[in-house]
Amino acid sequence: AAAQDWLDKKLKNYEKAAEQGHAIAQCNVGWMYENGRGVPRDYEKAIAWYRKAAEQGNERAQENLRNLL
Repeated sequence: AAAQDWLDKKLKNYEKAAEQGHAIAQCNVGWMYENGRGVPRDYEKAIAWYRKAAEQGNERAQENLRNLL
């Protein structure tokens, strides 16, 4: 339960920052969706978040995006 609470809090924080355009947070949200951490696994959402971060030059997101496409 404590681990899930921690993941829920992290996801909320990352999503807020991601929606404000922060590439690292966008990549982190993508990773959470790709791996089903704190949220149901959803590759479409993962790809969408990775793409936003990749377009800003985030190398990790670019690599993760290449691996999913």
